[in-house]
Amino acid sequence: MLRLSVPGEPAPPLRDHLAMGDTPDRADAITVNSRHLSRDGRPWFPIMGEFHFSRYPAEEWREELLKVRAGGVTVVATYIFWNVHEERRGVYDWTGDRDLRRFVTTCADLGLDVVARIGPWGHGESRNGGFPDWLLAQDCAHRTDDPRYLDLVRPWYGQIAVQLRGLTRDAGGPIVAVQIENELYDQPGHLLTLKRLARQAGIDAPLWTATGWGHARLPEDELIPLFGGYSEAAWDTAHDGWPQQSRAHYFFGPGRDDDSIGADLRTPETASSDTDESHLERYPFATCELGSGMYTSYHRRPVVAAEDVAALALVKLGSGSAWQGYYMYHGASQKIGELSTLQESHATGYPNDCPVVNYDFQAPLGEYGQFRPSYARLRMQHLWLASDGADLATMALTMPPDAPADTADRSALRWAVRSDGRSGFLFVNNHQPVETLPEHEGVRFTVELGGRELVVPREPVTVPSGAFFVWPLARPVGGSVLLTASAQPVCVLDDDRGPVQVLAQTAGIPVELVFDGGTVQQVEGMATVTRTGEEVVVTGLRPGPDCWLRLIDVAGRSAHVLVLDEESALSATRVRLWGADRLVLSPRPAVAEDDRLVLYGEAPATGCVSSRRPVRGSMGIG
Repeated sequence: MLRLSVPGEPAPPLRDHLAMGDTPDRADAITVNSRHLSRDGRPWFPIMGEFHFSRYPAEEWREELLKVRAGGVTVVATYIFWNVHEERRGVYDWTGDRDLRRFVTTCADLGLDVVARIGPWGHGESRNGGFPDWLLAQDCAHRTDDPRYLDLVRPWYGQIAVQLRGLTRDAGGPIVAVQIENELYDQPGHLLTLKRLARQAGIDAPLWTATGWGHARLPEDELIPLFGGYSEAAWDTAHDGWPQQSRAHYFFGPGRDDDSIGADLRTPETASSDTDESHLERYPFATCELGSGMYTSYHRRPVVAAEDVAALALVKLGSGSAWQGYYMYHGASQKIGELSTLQESHATGYPNDCPVVNYDFQAPLGEYGQFRPSYARLRMQHLWLASDGADLATMALTMPPDAPADTADRSALRWAVRSDGRSGFLFVNNHQPVETLPEHEGVRFTVELGGRELVVPREPVTVPSGAFFVWPLARPVGGSVLLTASAQPVCVLDDDRGPVQVLAQTAGIPVELVFDGGTVQQVEGMATVTRTGEEVVVTGLRPGPDCWLRLIDVAGRSAHVLVLDEESALSATRVRLWGADRLVLSPRPAVAEDDRLVLYGEAPATGCVSSRRPVRGSMGIG
């Protein structure tokens, strides 16, 4: 028996200490405290995917952004590479594929928020980290407060501001955040200077961020530190084994930093030996570079599997993430400039030789818009966050007393709970790349929560090797309370007949639902229903698209539960079509726009498919 006691309601977060956020009198204000973000008066859980506009054909942006949106991403992050737009000093190009304004406007048209990563230095495997060659030739101390360098940055920021005029949030636009610089570890004063210069130029947003990995020193309370985590690290020193830092991302815990990211560019002078993360308690746990793949290089060529990506993302959710950000979510192709190729390489002094064009990144959406298996696995998590993310964002992490003590442990089952003291979610991860983890037999979890002892499942089960999942604890289903379920929440559909809670079987484990008997009057459906004391236990379910239950609560109101098998859940897309909230189940990726549904390809979503076929008619559930 695995046991954990949630200590109670988390302590209230710190508020009003961060130098950002909309003014309080704004009706749909975006604000941030030390635990989570809020929007329009309720907690907000952003799901952010990186897509580099200048590395993709402009005529295809809209179609690709529709795919991004269908994958459950709500915020698009994009680098604005200086060398792409001002390769020759004073000669700017914002046309064609370089048309930042058109890209941001297209995002706005599709209801997607935008995070502008304005640099000046960006990295992103761009030549010189995005600095034009002419800039490096200038006699100044780059990436510092050297007045000669700042005099070069001002017109660059001014150019960005012109492109974004009318698109900032104050003007009704979609830009919710601005990232300053990238991977700058030892210049907090300079980061603050860049924030001031950006605002003076007319670039503004309610949220300001900077990358925090590598134990970066940021100006306190001025920038939210964003973190990352990769299952593989192409920048890691060449060796035969798996990067040690990558192993840590498959263990639950409060740690946020990954000092391996960008380690190939840090020097002993800029690297920090301080591993204390206590100062991070002032900020929500936020990420911008959860590795949804890895770039190709001639130095290392790791292959990243869909399960590696999805398990890592789930562990971050279980560990306290309140803002999921993926790099890259959509692959792309490097530009070729007038004066040089624009990829990082040995010729620019970079440790890795990257391909001249390819920047596919093994991303959920590939270099040519092809769907990958990781797209479906992440989409399943994003469907859940669209329904429960606002609640999850407020929940704190509780670790079991027998949690693994270090990342060399491959025997203990990895699990944790996030809770607000009344309800929560139980997270399990038994997947790790390279080093196969053993199956665990006879598993039951006991969680003391809100004055009750919740046991799930009632009969011990086997957690297979490679399994990773999340189960609900004391969660509402309409007017009823689902105390435990050995099934993963997928989403909640709106329906005139009452809400539909969609669940999915996980890892072949039999599905058991336990309801608070004081909230349930009746359960109807093809299942075995037993009332034992204060609980109603539902077993004998056969998960699939026809596994429906109807609940009638004590007030006589109806709600429904749909329990999908895992394959069906991975094929699910939630859309608003033909006047109703619907769940489309299709082995081919489904993308909706207005009342038009497009299914891509002839093959199941487990392969890479790219052709598309429009469909009209009653498809799916809702």
